[in-house]
Amino acid sequence: MNTTKPTLDDSNTSLTAITELLDYSHPAIQNLITDKKWLAMGDYERIGRIYDFVRNDIAFGYNEDDTLPASKVLADGFGQCNTKATLFMALLRANGIACRFHGFTIDKSLQKGVVTGLAYALAPRSIIHSWVEVQLDGRWINLEGFILDEDYLRSLQHMFPEMTAFCGFGVGTLNLKAPAVKWQGTDTYIQKEGINNDLGIFDNPDAFYAQHGANLSGFKRWVYSHFVRHWMSKKVQSIRSGVLISSNTGAAGQGEH
Repeated sequence: MNTTKPTLDDSNTSLTAITELLDYSHPAIQNLITDKKWLAMGDYERIGRIYDFVRNDIAFGYNEDDTLPASKVLADGFGQCNTKATLFMALLRANGIACRFHGFTIDKSLQKGVVTGLAYALAPRSIIHSWVEVQLDGRWINLEGFILDEDYLRSLQHMFPEMTAFCGFGVGTLNLKAPAVKWQGTDTYIQKEGINNDLGIFDNPDAFYAQHGANLSGFKRWVYSHFVRHWMSKKVQSIRSGVLISSNTGAAGQGEH
């Protein structure tokens, strides 16, 4: 079995580089790669195993900030779209897979149900969002479906069994019953239908945040970090555990997104 790290063309060097956020030389990340034996796999399987790890072993939840390094996201054991994207990119690059960052904003209505009350009212109308583009066999694949773990998504499907198009609770999809979230070598999406602005492609998240900043700053950022995110993560955990949701949650119904 070949356990040699794949080599890449010089043109891909910047797309496998370590950065401050993509800190894949960190011992915890290197130990994880050794334990998982990802380097012994072919590219297709390697990407899929890393994708599934970030999707399900790193549960959907809210970290203190979007701009955490990958090693901190791994230590937290949970993440939202942007922090999971950072960890996913770091693991891909550590395993010789070229990848890049695509930045967007999404309408805050996509978070309704997880974010409620005053927190929802104070949230910016457009929220920084991202997905990861991965190079495989000379083509780019858009991967966003790793954001929500399988248990959380399944609970939403059970709670809203009649829904197809759906916007809310961290979901923006035209097909809640069967969203394209499994790794099959093609694009995966779970929040795509909430996107309201395309901010472009970047070699790494560091460059994106240097240009566009994070979602919150100042006092709002402090309140989010110390209070709001904990309420949000608690709500996510209750949904994952199958707690019923009242009918006035604000999630969009069939045919709405």
